[in-house]
Amino acid sequence: MSEESEQSSTDRASLKAELEATATAMTAGPLAEIEIPESLRANLALILRLERRVLKEYDPAVCDLFDVLLRHAIHANEGNPGTAAANERVDEQGVPYATDSSNSAFRAAVELVDELPIQTLETLVRAFTSFFHLANLCEENYRVETLHDRERLVSIESDVDPSNELTVAFKQLIDEVGVDRATQLLGKLEFHPVFTAHPTEARRRAVEGKIRRIGKLLAERPRLGGSDLVENERHMLQEIDALVRTSPVAIKKPTPVEEADTIIDIFDHTLFDTVPRIYRRFDDWVLGEGAGVVPPVCPAFFHPGSWIGSDRDGNPNVTAKVSRQVAAKFYKHMVAKLADKCRRVGRNLTLEAGYAKPSDELLNLWNHQVEMSEIITSRAKDISESEPHRAVMLVMADRLDGTVARDADVLYASADELLDDLRVVQRSLAAAGAERAAYGPVQTLIWQVESFGFHMVEMEFRQHSLVHTRALADIREHGIHGDLAPMTREVLDTFRAISSIQKRYAPKMAHRYIISFTKSAQNVADVYELANLAFAHASDVPALDVIPLFEQLEDLEHCVDVLDDMLELPAVQARLAQTGRRMEVMLGYSDSAKDAGPTTATLALHFAQKRIAAWAEKHDIDLVLMHGRGGAVGRGGGPANRAVLAQPAGSVRCFFKVTEQGEVIFARYGNPVLAQRHVENVAAATLLNSAPSVERANTEMTERYLDMARELDRVSHERYLALLGTPDFAPWFSVVTPLAEVGLLPIGSRPAKRGLGAQSLDDLRTIPWVFSWSQARINLAAWYGLGSACEAFGDVETLRSAYREWPLFSTFIDNVEMSIAKTDTRIAKMYLALGDRSDLAHAVYDEMQLTRRWVLAIVGDEWPLEHRRVLGRAVRVRDPYVDVLSLAQVRALRIVRDEGDGLSEEARAKYLSLILATVTGVSAGLQNTG
Repeated sequence: MSEESEQSSTDRASLKAELEATATAMTAGPLAEIEIPESLRANLALILRLERRVLKEYDPAVCDLFDVLLRHAIHANEGNPGTAAANERVDEQGVPYATDSSNSAFRAAVELVDELPIQTLETLVRAFTSFFHLANLCEENYRVETLHDRERLVSIESDVDPSNELTVAFKQLIDEVGVDRATQLLGKLEFHPVFTAHPTEARRRAVEGKIRRIGKLLAERPRLGGSDLVENERHMLQEIDALVRTSPVAIKKPTPVEEADTIIDIFDHTLFDTVPRIYRRFDDWVLGEGAGVVPPVCPAFFHPGSWIGSDRDGNPNVTAKVSRQVAAKFYKHMVAKLADKCRRVGRNLTLEAGYAKPSDELLNLWNHQVEMSEIITSRAKDISESEPHRAVMLVMADRLDGTVARDADVLYASADELLDDLRVVQRSLAAAGAERAAYGPVQTLIWQVESFGFHMVEMEFRQHSLVHTRALADIREHGIHGDLAPMTREVLDTFRAISSIQKRYAPKMAHRYIISFTKSAQNVADVYELANLAFAHASDVPALDVIPLFEQLEDLEHCVDVLDDMLELPAVQARLAQTGRRMEVMLGYSDSAKDAGPTTATLALHFAQKRIAAWAEKHDIDLVLMHGRGGAVGRGGGPANRAVLAQPAGSVRCFFKVTEQGEVIFARYGNPVLAQRHVENVAAATLLNSAPSVERANTEMTERYLDMARELDRVSHERYLALLGTPDFAPWFSVVTPLAEVGLLPIGSRPAKRGLGAQSLDDLRTIPWVFSWSQARINLAAWYGLGSACEAFGDVETLRSAYREWPLFSTFIDNVEMSIAKTDTRIAKMYLALGDRSDLAHAVYDEMQLTRRWVLAIVGDEWPLEHRRVLGRAVRVRDPYVDVLSLAQVRALRIVRDEGDGLSEEARAKYLSLILATVTGVSAGLQNTG
């Protein structure tokens, strides 16, 4: 053997020994320093071990690089160096000089990433991205285990179930206002999440399926042993291998019709069965031994909505034709689901007539079914005398099949007609002494119909006010039958689509029409006028609830003036008479935050709600406030239940309506147990907001800290506007973040710009604004200006008191702290170094450090989220993995920015592919990113 071969062999042996040591450290190193629950630690170590095995099988060299990069990133994050890293000297690329073990490890990671061939780097990006999906599963699994553990400790003799917040809230209401008033408030309870297709869910559906299967395998492991455990691990390896080999970026953007599958998927896997289980859990506790044998007390309070296929504001892909297609898709799937459930319930109602005598009402229903169709009743005729309840239910299932097929002879005209038949069956069973059948499976089906109807979700249409203004001007110039612009024809066709959906399926499926950027009552009048112009006959005009959307600071400040003028409109007065004076008003968290900054927007929204609630009470309006919130803090994100409890008195009124966007949908509703927990918590907060103690706390604390709030508002607003008003800020922003590249992601049908002539930040959608800052590990949209405001106010003790006592301020600060925890001081410097504006870079960086210092002082933490036992530590565990992806992304961005037109098309395409792959990985690692 030659000397070179011997040396090479020695080097490989040395490297192998180093990597074996690294491999051992990988299963403990990222976790050893950080105190996390043992079961979570074990699962994270498991998935890391399996991930490494898959990588080693794919390419041992890739696995080696994975280990080395991770080792560098772990060492770089040891001791939580966020504060110390702020003062490190950096080179022209923003990389710190090697002066200690932490920044030396960080620099080593940067140098290794910069040296790797792009194809190898993209493979590593896939590996780290797949790890994040698996880490999310581990955390999800731990949360489910924790919930189950808590429930096991609850005595059935307890007055409340502490693991079910809804029972706790109801008990508190009873204690504060008495049984009668509490029951009255419970009857008014409604939670109305509205699922939207905003492009913040960077994970493709093919990946979701694999994640769901791995999640089930992970949940099964504690119950397995021997060969079953071996098979479980083999199956997990198979799915992880497929996950690593699957592109994280979809081949093409989904169409709006395809986006509807997201909701259908969540509905099938979670909502359809979980929602009635939530009602049942409340009844079980409140009714005790009466549960399932007496009429229920829990109302069907969950009523989902959707913007998918109906929100056309800035999305030319959503047309009237698309809206009809999506409506048909939802309707057919829902009715088919009910038919299946009705058939399964019916088949189990094998109660003989001699033991469960049918009522006269039930026999009349059977006779009506026979008269309607001898064909569909012939199959059940043989059992109609011996098992009449079963016979009737099976015919009802066949009628639902006929409803899907649009068979005019047998179809149900509405969900209410089905409910009438179900209640006939229920009353007959109860009268015959079969209460458990009546208030068990039949009641579950009734709850499902009450919650979802035949429509599954209530579609909400949205369009920009300027589009309506232009359409009316076009019609006035050319006449309704003249040569109208394509957009004008589309606006008219939209109202025709709404009318068609209402007639064909149900008025409830499509009666809301939201006006983006509502500036005056004239914008509302325009919609009603266009709706009338679209039809030759007044009887065809759809019933519409036209909803103003106030989203910019100026609009929030003048919203009550607009509402006053709205009340003068005859169309609004007529609609109020039809709805029992119920009116919906929407508030936009996203644009207000981008427009005015996070601190000012939070306060402006709070005080706008307070004014609107007072206005509604003055005019005897049954107010519903719709909250247009995103997943990220910069778009109003954060825990929904805490947000509800922080709302001003009179603004909730037992009805909470909120948009659920992007990755939030999968996170909150993807797992049945976590979905149950989320809905119970939000419903509890919605109910509890009416408790005198909560109303009093919100009102008194708002008054107590009003002067502080005004000072924070003034300074933070000035600071924020100064940044955005700096000359050439917009092009600089597009250089130091992956703004342009985010717009190319095939993750939603919606463009990044509204299409009304976007030339600046004013026309940029809030989603890419927030998303881009989060990718740069800066999260500017969530905190900018707060640090300067706190510094100017200066009184840390008052700020701490406000944090303890004022729900709004506490929720805001906690959300900001969560956002800061997901920033990274060193990586932020590298992104800011992509631009050539040191003034802007310093403004952003200095404010980030100032905000971090003040938030930690207010909360009393040494490092972000220190007091959050699981979340804070989970974020720290993730940091090294996210850092590797960020380094890969910033490397690619630097080359694309520096080389410009000098890059060949092939090279540009490779770097773009790498950037897009890192975007999905960083999103998975940081979560709530858009």
